Amino acid sequence: MKCIFKFSFFILSFLLVACSEKPQGVKVAGQEKELVFPKSEKIGNDNFVGTAYANMMVTQDSVYLTQVGNVTFEPKARTNWHKHPAGQILLVTNGRGYYQEKGKPAQLIQKGNIVKIPPDTEHWHGAAPHSSLTHIAINPNINKGKVVWFMAVSEEEYNIATK
Repeated sequence: MKCIFKFSFFILSFLLVACSEKPQGVKVAGQEKELVFPKSEKIGNDNFVGTAYANMMVTQDSVYLTQVGNVTFEPKARTNWHKHPAGQILLVTNGRGYYQEKGKPAQLIQKGNIVKIPPDTEHWHGAAPHSSLTHIAINPNINKGKVVWFMAVSEEEYNIATK
């Protein structure tokens, strides 16, 4: 009986400690949840307007001819006009923003949306005026060529697109 009591006490103690641990990725009430993938490095080139961050999660190698990155745009931040020879897929994981193909109206994109961008389609994407935007950018078949960058999306173009 004494052994059963000790064993039961041990199991109960173990369960209490295990259950009291805070799950990874969750913060105390009132604090922001952690991102699934960190936003990582601030993008410091002329292909973006505003502040954006990129975390390249998968880079091309001899097996996977794909790049996958987590990109976060602060409000009003956006890419320049650009195109991908093999197309691009955006998986919107947080916030609100816009996607626009050259010559077409901009489309509102938000958490849960998937955007399939056809090969060689000139476009831009970025955050809404009052919201950040985070998406996973998938660039398949990059053996077909690298992204081609064009002019910045002007303030006038952005304001018309986001009205």
